[in-house]
Amino acid sequence: MMTTNIVLVDDHKLFREGVRRILEFEPSFNVLAEGDDGTTVLNLVEQYEPDVVLMDINMPHINGVQATAELIQHYPETRVIILSIHDDENYVTHALKTGAQGYLLKEMDSDALIEAIKVVSEGGSYLHPKVTHNLVKEYRRLAEENVIKVNEKISEYRKPLHLLTRRECEVLQLLAEGKSNRGVAEALYISEKTVKNHVSNILQKMSVNDRTQAVVTAIRNGWVEVL
Repeated sequence: MMTTNIVLVDDHKLFREGVRRILEFEPSFNVLAEGDDGTTVLNLVEQYEPDVVLMDINMPHINGVQATAELIQHYPETRVIILSIHDDENYVTHALKTGAQGYLLKEMDSDALIEAIKVVSEGGSYLHPKVTHNLVKEYRRLAEENVIKVNEKISEYRKPLHLLTRRECEVLQLLAEGKSNRGVAEALYISEKTVKNHVSNILQKMSVNDRTQAVVTAIRNGWVEVL
């Protein structure tokens, strides 16, 4: 089993301890060190060489986005997941443009945290489902205002039955609505393991790396309804 080495940086000690306890229950995760300030990140990465850095967006002296920019400049192979209380798309896009590969809201459950680290450590990107839904809504708004180019404009809603099974279409629709794997499982009365299999098949068939790309592609092609 491959081990994912993690550095955790958050100025709230109680939250940091809670996250660490969750991560320690995952056999493939190894929390190497903790920090409480963005100024400590470079030193921690230099010393421990982690695969993934979990970092709070709001910290004194240097915030998570600023620290991410500096970190990526010096250690471009390190993958960063931002932890935040903000679901506004401006925060999200700024973090992603700076170099973060993941963006999680602090209201996340333990399953989402574990899934995000696994996806990001394997080279993918991960956004909290609520964040994904907000970005999709913003994309839809821009499309309707003709800001997006004509060839990317949303067409009439139609299921991609030429590409996906009916069940996979249902899963894709729920992903676009911001459902987590657990939320999809509850909505369709199937297991989370089955959901993960469906998501994996969807990504492969759509030739995308992660669920966010899948949702954006689906929106562009009119394959899902954005409520």
